[in-house]
Amino acid sequence: MNALLSLINWKRCIAFTIATLLLLVVFNFYGLYTNKFYFFKIDNYIFPLLVGIHFVYLYVLKFKIREDEYTDPQMRNLEYALYGVFLVYIFKAMDTLYILLSYGKYQDHIMPETFMTFGITIISLQIFLILLTLIAVLHRVRSIGPYSFDNINENIDSWS
Repeated sequence: MNALLSLINWKRCIAFTIATLLLLVVFNFYGLYTNKFYFFKIDNYIFPLLVGIHFVYLYVLKFKIREDEYTDPQMRNLEYALYGVFLVYIFKAMDTLYILLSYGKYQDHIMPETFMTFGITIISLQIFLILLTLIAVLHRVRSIGPYSFDNINENIDSWS
């Protein structure tokens, strides 16, 4: 585990996560079956909104590590929200995997030539994002510390 954390240090983790999130936000509007982008579907805007929580968490993680600060209740609540977003990431990866596995079911239909290429790219990015999210939380535990509020007066930081 330490080898993985040293290979993907916190700076690389943040950079890779930002790049992966931006790519997945763009691919979120892409329809694998039709090879078109759908910008007028309301459902496609849920994922980019949830990604905002991840961006804020990355910002706070970077700030806390650079300033050598302790955890605080706001960061804990933000991380708990990230856990919910993490479940959405898992759901999206399973949904994409289901679509890719349905390729054989629709072989008689006209499928875009880019179906498997984009599908494999998207599922790879989603799995990479899940891994990076776990690594970011491990970096928080390792660099900033656990959420210990026994001595709350010493660790107060209200972000103001």
